[in-house]
Amino acid sequence: MRQKIKELDDEALVGLVAAADRGAYAVLVQRHALRYRALAFRMVGDMALAEDLVQDAFVKLWTQASRFDAAKAKFTTWFHRIVVNRCVDEKRKRTVDQLPEGFDQADEAENAEQTLGAEDDAETIKRALEGLSDRQRTAVVLSYFDELSNAEAANVMKLNLKAYESLLVRARGKLREKLAGDRQSLFSALG
Repeated sequence: MRQKIKELDDEALVGLVAAADRGAYAVLVQRHALRYRALAFRMVGDMALAEDLVQDAFVKLWTQASRFDAAKAKFTTWFHRIVVNRCVDEKRKRTVDQLPEGFDQADEAENAEQTLGAEDDAETIKRALEGLSDRQRTAVVLSYFDELSNAEAANVMKLNLKAYESLLVRARGKLREKLAGDRQSLFSALG
């Protein structure tokens, strides 16, 4: 009997897995684990993580084998998509693109509020902020006036961290343009 299971094609084995046949599942794992581990490794660049992701994909195979439709795709195509999606999800979750060193210099001023204390300066900044879109203004206010971390501010705005940081970079760029005329007196306080 065991020999006959090994002779079945992948699509037939998935049908048996849908009926909770552990032997058929073991054959699929044995046939495909190394291939898909190599694929995952090429995508994530970490062997331990690749093994975990492929294991997750095989768990999904066990729990969702009944969703496989041999009329729509071969098993290898279907499972390939599961592994690729799992890798992409993991990379999204783990990847936060770091800005290049020196891209956004830290505020070296002892107290930015004292530097911006004069009413004229405050009015200039207020006008510049009003020239931003609502989302950009909110990002600047949360980061620089409410002093929230980027992660906290992203959560408030219901954005992922990367999207928030991109929004903040665009907002700072527009502020730089608007404040270019007052660069010496104001810009040093904004970094």
